[in-house]
Amino acid sequence: MYLGFIGFGEAAFELASGLNEQGIGKMKAYDPLWNVPEYSKLIRKRAKVSNVTMVESLEEVMKEVEAVIVAVPAHKALEVSEQLMSHVNNKSVYIDVSAANPNVKKQISSNISNSGGKFVDAAMMGPLPVYKHRVPILASGDGTDVFIEMMTVYGMNIEKVSEIPGEATAAKLIRSIYMKGIVGLYIELLEAAHHFNVENLVIDSLSETINGRTFEETMNRLVTGTALHATRRSIELGGTIDMLESAKIDSSMSIAAKAKIEKLALLNLKEKYHGEQPDHWRQVIEAFKVTT
Repeated sequence: MYLGFIGFGEAAFELASGLNEQGIGKMKAYDPLWNVPEYSKLIRKRAKVSNVTMVESLEEVMKEVEAVIVAVPAHKALEVSEQLMSHVNNKSVYIDVSAANPNVKKQISSNISNSGGKFVDAAMMGPLPVYKHRVPILASGDGTDVFIEMMTVYGMNIEKVSEIPGEATAAKLIRSIYMKGIVGLYIELLEAAHHFNVENLVIDSLSETINGRTFEETMNRLVTGTALHATRRSIELGGTIDMLESAKIDSSMSIAAKAKIEKLALLNLKEKYHGEQPDHWRQVIEAFKVTT
């Protein structure tokens, strides 16, 4: 197996390190910062540790490799695919692990397909320093089956989503609504709890409420319950916002939550379901679709 990398930052380095331990044949990489003094030393060190040969151009990476993993910033992903189109052939498997949005992934796929190559939209769903090459990956695109066949023998953990480029990344970016958004909520919560000296009371109470159920059970209960009591809960959040602002604590997360719940209140699901709580969160989401 001969594998190439475009971009040799943390993501590519961690993947290469793990694959090197699995005895993958040969690897080479190009990084645009390879000769920038502030970064070149780190890049060379990473290459040595992971047994990767650094080359001096994008084009050189593509020579002889069976697959290339493109790990560049999201805003560079489409540009890189355009630069590499003429170096792709019908034996090329082009694996884009960037966080570019689904529409961009479709454009990249088109570039690669028009050049005869196979495209994989690969979304890494966990921390690379922890998992390295075994990081859970969701994959979509016409090259997914080949990607799985090539790389699972080296211990990579790849789950096929579909043949449609962008669907794997869509799952990752939607997951980020929670994974990144919840951090903002935590910060607002903890800042307020610390200010009012009730950290332990708040954390203990939330732990008791949340720890007794699975994530899915809790999510379903909160969404369907709020559908029934949206007006009251938005008013309660208004009180929270007033409290935070009087203490000069940023309340942006609570303001956003209040606005979303007020939209839910406008659906009047309490009347639609005759005062009974909906059984499943999908009923609430379907009600939102009717209004758009």
